[in-house]
Amino acid sequence: MIDSPRRLILDTDVAMGAPGEDIDDGFALAYAIAEPALHLDLVTTVEGNTDVDSATVLALELLRRLGRSDIPVVRGADRALLGIRRARSRQSDVLQRFGSPPPSDRRAATAIVDHVMAHPGEVTLAQIGPLTNLATALAIEPELATAIDRIVLMGGYFFGTQNNATVPGEFNIWADPEAAVRVLRSGARVRMVGLDVTYQVRMSQEQAGVLAATGGDFGRFAGECGLGWIETLRRRYPHSTTHGSFHLHDPLAVASIAHPDLIEWQPAHVEVALDGVARGITVADLAGHPDELPPNCEIARDVDAERFVNLLLHRLAAL
Repeated sequence: MIDSPRRLILDTDVAMGAPGEDIDDGFALAYAIAEPALHLDLVTTVEGNTDVDSATVLALELLRRLGRSDIPVVRGADRALLGIRRARSRQSDVLQRFGSPPPSDRRAATAIVDHVMAHPGEVTLAQIGPLTNLATALAIEPELATAIDRIVLMGGYFFGTQNNATVPGEFNIWADPEAAVRVLRSGARVRMVGLDVTYQVRMSQEQAGVLAATGGDFGRFAGECGLGWIETLRRRYPHSTTHGSFHLHDPLAVASIAHPDLIEWQPAHVEVALDGVARGITVADLAGHPDELPPNCEIARDVDAERFVNLLLHRLAAL
């Protein structure tokens, strides 16, 4: 008997398609469509890698390229819970090229609540941007925490330190740490794929070139974007020791929903610092004292990087 695909909401700050912007979130969106074990029901957008209007327009454009304009895209929060705007860039050129997002009377947080509560126990949320929409949804409907099957998020940094005084915590958490705290304290089943593990998965220039040469229509486009992003990274970070490849942060989180055995998981109690120089940093207690700090999530410890990259390439090549 074949299991039915897992219903999925993807909450994203997608920037793929904007000049000089990160592309891994676009790869994650494409993977969510290409993976037979997943059924992408809804895309919601949030301010993060780029402003939320551009993220909305770019999500619609990627879905058009993928032949899946039937999947609804709902615009979400344009600032963190405390009103802070932390988009890495604002893409007026994207809006000039593709136009503004279509008007809608829906917002991402209410769309998430409506969809999950209509299908209790069936929906997984892939969280690959700041957690503002999800935190707002939990405030609107606290029962969402038990109605949702699982939340899998790309966020945090657990085994090591980031060594970045400007953004001391992983960006998705740092951009709205209050939202992250609300999610972690909600009682929902949460898995966190941290930056320390996603740093282990990269697509090489050779692999992107093969994808650009042999993939389907979208696969070729993705490969070309990968080659372009590698060149952008080379120019932006001339002294880097990792030229010739790029990280696959968000696609790993999405792939782990369909294939959780790609990752070694560790129960942990995770808290997020809200004050001072450590604001936005995740702290994981792995001791597991049941009477003090019971686990509130599972965090990624390790990944089968080769298997994951080969899986991703196979899925994208078929698009």
